[in-house]
Amino acid sequence: MAEKEPEMTERKLVLFNTMTKQKEEFKPIVEGKVGMYVCGVTPYDFSHIGHARAYVAFDVLHRFLRHLGYEVTYVRNFTDIDDKIIKRANEAGEDPLKLSGRFSQEFLVDMETLQCLSPTHEPRVTDHMDQIKDMISKIMANGHAYTIEGDVYFSVDSFPEYCRLSGRKLDDNMAGGGGRVAVDTRKKNPADFALWKSAKPGEPKWDSPWGPGRPGWHIECSAMSEKYLGQKFDIHGGGKDLVFPHHENELAQSKAANPESCINCWMHNGFVNKDNQKMSKSENNFFTIRDIINNYHPLALRFFLMRTHYRADVNYSVQALDNASDRVFYIYQTLQDCEVALSPFREGTYKVQVPDDVKEMIKKFHASFMESMSDDLHTTAVLDDLMEPLKTVNGTLKKFKGKKQQQALIVALLALEKEVKEVLGILGLLPTSSFAEVLKQLKYSALERAGITEEDLAKKIEERTLARKNKQYEESDRIRKELTAVGIALMDEPGGTVWRPCEPSDE
Repeated sequence: MAEKEPEMTERKLVLFNTMTKQKEEFKPIVEGKVGMYVCGVTPYDFSHIGHARAYVAFDVLHRFLRHLGYEVTYVRNFTDIDDKIIKRANEAGEDPLKLSGRFSQEFLVDMETLQCLSPTHEPRVTDHMDQIKDMISKIMANGHAYTIEGDVYFSVDSFPEYCRLSGRKLDDNMAGGGGRVAVDTRKKNPADFALWKSAKPGEPKWDSPWGPGRPGWHIECSAMSEKYLGQKFDIHGGGKDLVFPHHENELAQSKAANPESCINCWMHNGFVNKDNQKMSKSENNFFTIRDIINNYHPLALRFFLMRTHYRADVNYSVQALDNASDRVFYIYQTLQDCEVALSPFREGTYKVQVPDDVKEMIKKFHASFMESMSDDLHTTAVLDDLMEPLKTVNGTLKKFKGKKQQQALIVALLALEKEVKEVLGILGLLPTSSFAEVLKQLKYSALERAGITEEDLAKKIEERTLARKNKQYEESDRIRKELTAVGIALMDEPGGTVWRPCEPSDE
């Protein structure tokens, strides 16, 4: 994405801080710079829609911070060694590090497909064992951890601030790292969590002062965030399921190792739910990103995820995805029509000003965009507001006859197009390919969902044309309704009948 001039605005960016449970004005530690760490995936399978939810949400934040002129250092890790990876590798008869390496690459493909910008750093646990061991040593030296037969545990009793982030009571805490591992009865307190795990036969292991083994789940993020962002940084993000135990434990570890450690703002996105239950691999009720983009364009999925505010839970449904797909088709068709209409006039110079009503509408839209985004990234409002300039583009195109003397309409369309494209770019919804190509892909996906080929559709359109010619209007309506029911809308134009995707309807 090309760098744009920073947006100078009076409006302050406000973000919801999980630590304080309220919205706060964002004030970076170093003026003009932002350090942001977002917990990444444990790559033992293809990534699911819950992952897409998190990383699209923080990609929007990343993009908006850059738009505001900040230099962003964005760190997103891979937990490339973990109990789940080892279990899956054993089931598959594969080396655990090869399996996690393979699925890490697949995750990056999915992120690119969803148009998530690459983070500044993408550290992997297995490349940071020295930093992890150094941090554990500091925690032990400061009296916050103990060893049992090669295992190292964090002592929550030694850290009075434990549970400050989540607001839980210590008695409520689940041992075992959120169900990842079995409870160890040797611990001083059932809530104590592993910093280092002694090696089990056949598992990957690394040497350490406490014997061969590997890190616990939480210590890795504390060590890697410190390496790339320092002991104090601006934003730490992830799904709300990570508030406890993962982020609570990170906070405790980091402060236990370095009392000066500080994260200004903790941000958490909502779940993706299906049938009022959180989608997750452990419940086996999830869809992978690839399951969905087999039937819908990736930008329709991105739009769907952004239709709900990042902190709220997204309710997954086919109907909602159909609606998102329909909306993105409308956006790109409008911009494609605009590009075609303007193509002969782009090199011209025009003495007329943008009409006052259009200028005022653009100004109002832009101000509303900045207000919504600055209010804790209110993408839902932005996507609703986006329809107004697009309607104005379509209305202007209807008046436009493609003649140079219509200069006021030309400059109006150029100004509207520029504004819409800029906002789409900030949201990550501006396609990297041409609008014509994306429209073609959206139409192909619609045919796939309808279970109909282009050839079959052409025959249906021919049948309907013949029925209309023979004044068999009942049959003509039947064919149109049959196609509408599967998401294919027919439109009769002077040059013949054309089609576009639509939301399936039983009208």
